[in-house]
Amino acid sequence: MYIETNKKTVNNSDKEVFDFLSDIKNFEKLMPENIKKFEVLDEKTFRFALSGMPEIVLRKKEELPHQKVILGAASQKLSFSLTCDIAEITPTSSEVQLSFQGEFNAMMAMMIKGPLTNFINTLSNNLTVIGQ
Repeated sequence: MYIETNKKTVNNSDKEVFDFLSDIKNFEKLMPENIKKFEVLDEKTFRFALSGMPEIVLRKKEELPHQKVILGAASQKLSFSLTCDIAEITPTSSEVQLSFQGEFNAMMAMMIKGPLTNFINTLSNNLTVIGQ
């Protein structure tokens, strides 16, 4: 399953966006209002839970300075990644696009596609908090 957000323009440099997304504790600021739990487990890993969904543990897997941050499932049971692509527009603004790639059976994919799409769109929309 592949889901991507629309590209989002933020009033921050690519470096500021990259630094923000590289610090996993900042993902709490991007979470939807229905978040029930957010816990930093170590410098690369966090756990969160939203109302009506199981807990998810994400781990930072890869970084490409000022261009990309990739988070992935910390568990081997599920295989998925959340990629944050960052592109400079001007020295003080950038464009960010989030994409989700996951391996799920057809039934699971059908059940989670809607909530997952809403979730990554919320993360994208909340990128305006960078620098606040």
